[in-house]
Amino acid sequence: MNFRPEPVRRPREQIEEQLRQAIVSSAFKGGDRLPSEAQLAKEFRVSRSTVREALRAVAAEGLISKQSGATGGSFVETVNHESLGSQLSDSMGTILKLGTVTGAEVAAVREMLAVPAARLAAENRSEADVATMREVLQRAAGVAVDSEEAIELDIAFHKLVAAASKNRLLIAFLSALLAVSLRRHYVKSGPDVAAETRGRHEALFEAIAARDGDAAAAAMAAQLAYFHGITRGEPSVAEGETPGANGR
Repeated sequence: MNFRPEPVRRPREQIEEQLRQAIVSSAFKGGDRLPSEAQLAKEFRVSRSTVREALRAVAAEGLISKQSGATGGSFVETVNHESLGSQLSDSMGTILKLGTVTGAEVAAVREMLAVPAARLAAENRSEADVATMREVLQRAAGVAVDSEEAIELDIAFHKLVAAASKNRLLIAFLSALLAVSLRRHYVKSGPDVAAETRGRHEALFEAIAARDGDAAAAAMAAQLAYFHGITRGEPSVAEGETPGANGR
């Protein structure tokens, strides 16, 4: 690809925009190495420091990554809903640690998205989706609740529910929220919580497998109410339940 100077923009903005367009148009594809700073500086007729600033800005958007060493350079990142979810997860984890958002805010947004996603999953799921969910639930039944594998399988199940919705933005946002919210659930987990959680997973799975959107949405809402009660350290009463209905 040949780059060209554009006098109507500041030099750095020219570089940013043309690199961005080259990536979006697939002139450069995921994994491709960009021309070196020296090459770009020559083509744009600017200094290497100007090129470096432009590359830094494009990297901040998640479009490229910098690698050091003899075989390093600037490489194009794969840009899709999966990479969006990964970037959101990293950013969300950071801002939670900094305290600029709270776990309660994350949980609230997850509920706003997860309930309609469960309904869509029931409506749009494939037989392959159902088979994969069943496999994850079977694996989860055989691991200790306090193990890292239990956490990963819980996250995997809910990601599969999101994936069955077939809405790629929902998948990206829920993947990011799940990665940071579900780990809080396990802080206060024990055998009774494990049994209750797995039972609720089964109820959600059965509703999705039966293509029952109303039941899937209700099962997800009830599970999130239970989840929020645990993470707050308070007794949880999901819609339609009474205190003590689950032996708690």
